Order: sequence, then structure tokens, then C-alpha cells
Amino acid sequence: MPEQLDLNLLRVFDALLQEGSVTAASERLHLSIPATSRALGRLRRAMNDPILVRAGRGMAPTPFALRTAPRVRSLLDEASALISADREVTIGELKRTFTIRINDGVAATLATAAVEATAAAAPGVVLRFVTEGTESAEALRDGSVDLDIGVGDVAAPDIRTAVLYRERMVGIVRADSPLGMRRRPTLRQLCRHPHVSASRRGRARGPLDDALDAVGLQRHVAAVVPSFAVAALLVATSRYVGLVPQRLAEQYAPTLGIRWFPLAADLPEVEVRLLWHARLDADPAQRWLRDTIRAALRESRADDSAEPTSAARERSRRG
Repeated sequence: MPEQLDLNLLRVFDALLQEGSVTAASERLHLSIPATSRALGRLRRAMNDPILVRAGRGMAPTPFALRTAPRVRSLLDEASALISADREVTIGELKRTFTIRINDGVAATLATAAVEATAAAAPGVVLRFVTEGTESAEALRDGSVDLDIGVGDVAAPDIRTAVLYRERMVGIVRADSPLGMRRRPTLRQLCRHPHVSASRRGRARGPLDDALDAVGLQRHVAAVVPSFAVAALLVATSRYVGLVPQRLAEQYAPTLGIRWFPLAADLPEVEVRLLWHARLDADPAQRWLRDTIRAALRESRADDSAEPTSAARERSRRG
């Protein structure tokens, strides 16, 4: 007779897939290693699959386990929502891992504030940030991602969305660049210098190129890198011009030795959104996390504006 699956076994399966080892899963589940090993044996019999197999010094999930993991995570989320429906959670005692898919430009300025605010109220909560691969809503549907923070919107009836903030792009250059000495370089002046473009899809063109085309100008994109963080590092050690979100430029200009400036072009603002699946809309723990992220963002901006605005902006811009 095949082994019967219960909710506790599914929790073990989820922990094994996320941790990749029996020892780490046992620590996460607060079980002994022998008990976790026995649970893995039951899982193997019930699912008729090894689940985890030896790979060098570690263990690797089987293809079946990888296919099954998102569905198990979704079932656990639904069970948690069912149990906690119409109940308040004790945040200080909450033990849960939230997976957040996040745009790298947003992560550079939001992740620290979110982690610190979460840890202060719920030390048992782990925020697991993963980079964007695709913006597909399937990761939210199957539970492999709890929250999505980034640019863009998903037009689907089962996906909830809220604007976190609006962002504009600014130019950055190395501190000793002649462009950094100007408060607002002209588009013609920008085009005299090589540019680095940040694009996860490897694109060299963007809204700035459309603005340049409109006035008969063209820039030379000498390098395309996969993220804003890499673009900022490249600019800090080269003569390139880069475009990054203003919040990232403000926060890291002094550290990296770069200067930022507004662009002499009417580029569209970027909306940074928070997305989650409808089944977690009323989940108390997830609702608390969404509220905490919003509050952390507001507080970080309030701290940034605590100094006199013009002086603080000039210090950040000058690096």
C-alpha cells in the first residue's frame, strides 16, 4: 500500500527543496536529522521518486521534485491562509520565509530597509530575494514567489498590484568627469561621451535614444551590462556615462565616487510596483509584510529628506 501524504510531509518536502540538504531542512523545521531522514524516506515511497540525489558533496533535486515544488509551495500557502483566515498573527513569533522577486535597481535601495524593518518586528522571518528571470505571473500563481517588486504591470484578474513609488532616471559619471561639473548637461554634451546601457535583455536602446532621435542626435553605447549596479560600478572606473534610477544614484554616489545629474530630456517616469497573488490577499502574515515594505520605504525617504533639501541633494549629486 503506497505511503499516505499529509501536510507535515509536504512541509518537509518544501524545506528539503529550498535548503537542498537533510541537515539544513531539519534545522529549519526544528526536527532531528534522523526524523527528517525518515520523512524523506516516506516522501520517496509516497511520490515514487528519490526527491534528492547525491551530487558531489551535496544533494540535487530530481526533475520530478523541481516540477512538483511550486505546486507544493502553493498548497502550503493555501493551507496557511485557510488556517489563519480571520485570525491575527503574532508577528513577533512568526517563523516564515518569504520569497521576493525584485528588480536589481530597486533591490539596491529597498532591500536593506525592508530587511531591517522586518527583522526588528519579526526576527523569525527570512526575506529571500531572487533576481528577475521573467516577469511571468506563473511564479506568483504557483507560490514559488510570494511578492514581485519591480517595473511593469501584469494584467491578470488573479494578480493584485499596487504602486510603491514613481522613479526617474538620471545620468551618472565618474567624479572627475567634466560632465559631473555641470548641473544639467545638454543632450549634445551627453552625446560627446560613450555610454553604458543597463539592460537585462541586452538592449542598447531606450527612451533616451527616442528623445535624442527627436532632436537629430545620437549617442554611442559602448557597453551593455545586465544590471544598474554593474553599470554604476563600470561608470565609477571609466569615462562612460550611465543611466540609473535616481534613488540608486543618491544612495551610492558618495561611496562609489560618482556624480549624478538630471537629464535634459522629458523621459517617462518609471512606476515601481508590488504584485502578489489573490489567494494571499487576506493572509495576515503576507499583508503585514506588504505593509512593512511600504512603511520601510516611506521611512527611508523621510530619513533622506531630513537634511535641508538643496544641501542634501547637492552633496549626493557631487559625490
